[in-house]
Amino acid sequence: MRDATAKNADAAPTEVDAATLDAVSAAARAGLLGARKQLPPWLFYDARGSALFEEITELPEYYPTRTERAILERDADAIVDTAGPPLEIVELGAGSAAKTEVLLEALLRRQPRVRYLPLDVSSAALASARARLRRLRRVTVQPILARYPEGLQLPPPPDGQRRLVLFLGSNIGNSDPAGARGLLSAVARALRPGDALLLGADHRKSARLLLPAYDDAQGVTARFNMNVLQRLNRELDADFDLDSFRHVAVWNARRSRVEMHLESTRGQRVPLRALDATVSFARGERIHTESSYKLTPVRIRQLLARAGFRPEADWTDARRWFGLYLGRRG
Repeated sequence: MRDATAKNADAAPTEVDAATLDAVSAAARAGLLGARKQLPPWLFYDARGSALFEEITELPEYYPTRTERAILERDADAIVDTAGPPLEIVELGAGSAAKTEVLLEALLRRQPRVRYLPLDVSSAALASARARLRRLRRVTVQPILARYPEGLQLPPPPDGQRRLVLFLGSNIGNSDPAGARGLLSAVARALRPGDALLLGADHRKSARLLLPAYDDAQGVTARFNMNVLQRLNRELDADFDLDSFRHVAVWNARRSRVEMHLESTRGQRVPLRALDATVSFARGERIHTESSYKLTPVRIRQLLARAGFRPEADWTDARRWFGLYLGRRG
């Protein structure tokens, strides 16, 4: 699990580079100036948002992180052996690498050194990953600050080593079915035959279990969701009044996804000065900030196969709430 505290969550914002500002501007312009308002979930992960997500992973309602970690702690040796050492590890959306540490330790029992390439949109998360793994002296950490799949430009692996790409935490659920297939297809194209992907996926289950994970009693997820407006205020010189929005989480059974929204509690107009634009909201109008699709094991294997991977093995918890799926690049 990730290490986060309330103090970390309130840390001062870090300076944002020009390329990130351009991406934030483009996302806000595309998502807020149309008829249906939405923002991409990668906007959550500035320094404060990353710290808040670390807190979410520790909440009693948020089962995915601890369930996935328990699978890794039980099956790391089997996963590494199935992937086929010697291996280089690449991780998409690495965060602080708390769960990855378990796999790296298993791999170090099989080879003298490991190169680990964590890829994330958050520089704060990458710094946390590097610091966490400092104790593993035989692991060489080479962080990559980028979004994926567009930032999936990787150096060649060491001679004789296969590459294992990790996509954990059910991050694949943030993409709609077409987007998920496109993302995994891009990963497959970046790999060589024999390389592998380990995909973590949250299984479909009762809304009674799902919704509290996205609307916790302490309100941490609400602060995480609201932080996207604070980010736009800071980086785009916007003027969102956070007291005029509320966090909403709903289960969309037809699409098999939990949705997070920010709902305007009154009619209002919000300037985005950096875009020379103003966004109008009716009372009750929502910004769709995240979808988290919940998949069945059959659907996950189909997704891997259609993206260019041969499903080889999978591991799940006793309740079958969450699964890890290994696919091989043909």
